[in-house]
Amino acid sequence: MVRKITTIACFFLLFISSAFATHNRAGEITYEQLSELTFRVTVTTFTYTLSLADRPSLDVEWGDNSITTVSRISETFLPNNYKKNVYISQHTFPGPGIYKIVVQDPNRNLGIQNIPNSVNVVFSISTILIVNNSLGRNSTPVLLNPPYDKAALGQIFIHNPAAFDPDGDSLSYKLTVCTKEDGKPITDYSLPPASNKFYVDSITGDLVWDAPTRVGAYNVAIEIQEWRAGIKIGIVVRDMQIEVYETDNKPPVTSPLPNLCVEVGEAVSVDIVSTDVDGDSINLFATSGIFTAEECPASFTTLSSGPGITTGRLQWVPCHNSVRHQPYNIIIKAEDNNHELQLVDIDNMTIKVLGPSPVLTQASPLGKFVVLNWNNYGTQEIAGFNIYRREGASTIAADTCFDGIPSSAGFVRAGYIAGAGATTFTDTNGGEGLEAGTEYAYRIVAVYPNGTESKVSNEIVTSLITGVPLITNVSIRNTDTTTGSLKLAWQKPRQLDTIPANGPYEYLIYRASGVAGSDYQLIKTLPTADLNDTVIIDTLINTVDRGYIYKLELYNNETGNRFLIGDPGVASSLYLTAAPGDRKVRFTLSRNVPWINTNYDYYRFDGTAWQLIGSTNQLTFIDENLVNGTEYCYYVVSTGAYQRVDAPKDLINYSQRTCVTAVDNEPPCIPELTVSSQCDSLYNTVRWEITDPVCYADVAGYKLFYKQTPEENLELLTTINDRSVKKYIHNLPDYVAGCYAILAFDANGLESDTSAMICVDSCNFYEIPNVFTPNGDDVNDFLVAKTTSLVEKVEFRLFNRGGVLIFSTQEPKINWDGTYKGRIVASGVYYYDCEVFERRISETVQFHLNGFVHVITEKGAGPGVIEGKK
Repeated sequence: MVRKITTIACFFLLFISSAFATHNRAGEITYEQLSELTFRVTVTTFTYTLSLADRPSLDVEWGDNSITTVSRISETFLPNNYKKNVYISQHTFPGPGIYKIVVQDPNRNLGIQNIPNSVNVVFSISTILIVNNSLGRNSTPVLLNPPYDKAALGQIFIHNPAAFDPDGDSLSYKLTVCTKEDGKPITDYSLPPASNKFYVDSITGDLVWDAPTRVGAYNVAIEIQEWRAGIKIGIVVRDMQIEVYETDNKPPVTSPLPNLCVEVGEAVSVDIVSTDVDGDSINLFATSGIFTAEECPASFTTLSSGPGITTGRLQWVPCHNSVRHQPYNIIIKAEDNNHELQLVDIDNMTIKVLGPSPVLTQASPLGKFVVLNWNNYGTQEIAGFNIYRREGASTIAADTCFDGIPSSAGFVRAGYIAGAGATTFTDTNGGEGLEAGTEYAYRIVAVYPNGTESKVSNEIVTSLITGVPLITNVSIRNTDTTTGSLKLAWQKPRQLDTIPANGPYEYLIYRASGVAGSDYQLIKTLPTADLNDTVIIDTLINTVDRGYIYKLELYNNETGNRFLIGDPGVASSLYLTAAPGDRKVRFTLSRNVPWINTNYDYYRFDGTAWQLIGSTNQLTFIDENLVNGTEYCYYVVSTGAYQRVDAPKDLINYSQRTCVTAVDNEPPCIPELTVSSQCDSLYNTVRWEITDPVCYADVAGYKLFYKQTPEENLELLTTINDRSVKKYIHNLPDYVAGCYAILAFDANGLESDTSAMICVDSCNFYEIPNVFTPNGDDVNDFLVAKTTSLVEKVEFRLFNRGGVLIFSTQEPKINWDGTYKGRIVASGVYYYDCEVFERRISETVQFHLNGFVHVITEKGAGPGVIEGKK
C-alpha cells in the first residue's frame, strides 16, 4: 500500500511539474518613458496553448529591490498553438541609474536540445533600462513580429523581430545567452547546431539559421541594442523557441525588395510577389511601424492570390511627421499553407524619409554681418532651421538619401533659429562680425522636433562690402618681371553730401606684395575735385612671381576739415599658380576681393591663339591629357559681382600669364587587390586592377608583398615588369594563410602608395586516415595525420570498443605505432576524439573531429583511405 501511494505521489508531482513547466516559448520586456522617473513597462510572453499551465499574472523585478505582481491585460491566439500574453505596469524609479528588469517563471519545457535539463531551468527575460535624462526621454523598440514560426531540417530558417523604435534611435542586434533564475546566463548553453552558420545580422536584425541539422526544440536569445548619439541607451532581449521538423515542404520565396529614399509627399508603391514551388497557397504579411503611425500610415493589401503565388502592394505617402534620421525597416513575411508543416520566408526592405530642401533666396552683407532670406518651408511640423557657413564655394548637391550636410563638405553651424515660419537669419559670427574680403558660402536645413535635419538647401555665396570707393578691377595688363602692369579701378563714390563731405577730395593708393600682404606702401596720391578719376595703371611691377593687394583711401581734403571718408577699399589681383604633373597641370588661384567671383575661365595658348579650355567656380583646376616635356602657357579670367542690389556687377579681371612644362613627377595610381585561396592545391591567386585608363597608361610594373601573419612585416614577394600582367599564383608549402599588398611603379621608378592589405585565412586542412596497418612491412605502419605547420597541437584520444583509452597525444602528426602497453593492438575498429588547435591570421582557433580508425594487423594489408576531414 505504501508503495502504491508513493507511486501515485510521484506521478502527481511529475504532473504538477509538467503543468507548470511546459508552456513558456518566448518573451520580451519593453517600456515607454512617461516622465523623468516613471515608465510604463510591457511584458510580452508567448506560451503553448496545449499546456495546462497558464499565468494570469507575473512578478516583475524592477532592479531597484522592488517587485510588483502584474496582471495580464490581453491574450491573442496565434498559429501553431501559440498564445501572446501582455502584462502592463507603471513604475517610478528612485533616481537616475541603470536598472535590469527581470521576469522569471518556472520553468522551461522538457527536451530543449541546447539547454541541458531544460525542464528544470527557469524561463527568464530581461531588459536594461537607463534613467539618464541628459540623453532625453527614451522608449524601447517595439517587437512587431511574433516568434511562432517553425523550421525545417536542412533548410535555411530566418526570423526578424521587426523592431520599431518610436524615438527613431539606431538599433543593432547580436546573439546572447538564454537566461535562468535572476536573469543569469544558463550554464552550458549552446547555440543550435548548423550545417553552415547560425548568426544575427547586426544591421537588419535577421536571425539566420543556415541550416538546422537535427529535429527538436531550441531556444535562442536576440539582444537588441538602442543607440543615440553614439551612446548605448537601452537593451531589449527576445528569448524565443524554434522547433525543427523533418519535412519535404519548401518555404515560399519572395521577390527581391528595394531599399528606398523618398521625400515627404512622394508616393511609394511597391508590388511584392511571393511564390511556392509546392503550389501551396501563400499568406503575405508586411510588418513595420509605418502601418501603425497616427498620421499618414502606410497600407499593405493583397492584389491577387492563387496556387503557388500571391502578390501584395505596399503603399505609402509619408508626411513631415514621418521624417527621421534612421530608415524604417519593413518586414515582409510569406507563409505557406502546407498541410504538413507551414513554413515562412522573411525578407526586409527599408524606406528613409527626408524633409525637402529649403530654398535660400538671398544673402545680403550688412556691415560686418550677413542677412539670409529663404522661402517659407510650408509646414508647421518643424522646430526651426540650422544655418551653415563655410569659406569659399562648395560643390555639394542635395543627396537623394542624406539628411543634413556631410561633415566632409567643410561647413560649420553658424546658428539656429527656432520656429517653423522663420524665413530670415542674421549671421553675426557670435557677435564678433565676419571678415572683410572673405567669401562665405551659406546653406540651411530644416530641423524636425526629433533633431533630424532636412535635405540641404541650395548654396548662396557672399562677402562683406567694405570701403567707400568700391574697387571693381585689379586686372593684369602685362606679365613681366620688370615691366609688368595692372589696371586698378573703382566705382565713383556717391551720396557723400550726407556725411557731409563736400570736397575737394584726395585718393591715397597703397600697394602690398602678395594677395594677402600687409606691408602697404603708398604708391600714388590722386587729388580730385569731382571724384571722376576712378582708374590708374600701376606699372613697372613684377607680375610674374607674385600678386598684389591694394588699399584705396578717400579723404575729404577741405582745408581745416580733412578726414577719412568711410573704410578703405581693399582688393587683390588674381594670381595663378601652376604645378606640373604627369601629362597634366594643376592650378591654384589666389585672390582677396570684396566681391564674389562666380566663374573662372581658363585659357591656353595653342601656338597661334588663346583657346578656352575649361571653366569652374572653384579655386582649383586641372588641365589633363597633355604631352610630357611640352611647355604650355595659361591665363585665367574671373567674373564676379557685389551682392548688394545697387553695387557693381559683371566684374571682369585677368590673372597674369604663366607657362609650365608637363613632367612625369607623379607615381601611378594604387592597384585594387583581390586574393582567393585554392585550399586543396595549396596556392593563392592574387589579382589586381587599375580601372582608370589614364592611370593604367602610366604603369610600367608592380611590386607584390606578402607576410604570413599580421605581426610580421611585409616582404617583397616578386617584381613584375609588365603592366599587362595582373595575376600571380602564389604556391605555398602546406598552408594558404597570409596577407598581401601591391604597388605600381612607372618608367621613371616612381612608386604608388601600397594598396590596402588583403589577408586570407588558412583552410581547415587536418585529416586522419581511417585505416592503417601496423603489420611490420614498413608500409603504413604508423597512424599519421595529414597536417600543416599552422596546427600548433592536438588533443587526440583513441578508445577501443570497450571505451578504454589506449592512446593519446598532442603531436599534430599523431604518429601512433599501433601499440598499447607495448603490444600491437588487435585488428578492429577504434574510436577517436580529437581537438585541433590551428593558428589563423588573427588567433588560434579550435575545432573538433571524431571518427573511427580500422586497424589491420594481418600481413599484406595495404594503406588506408583518407577520412575524418573537418
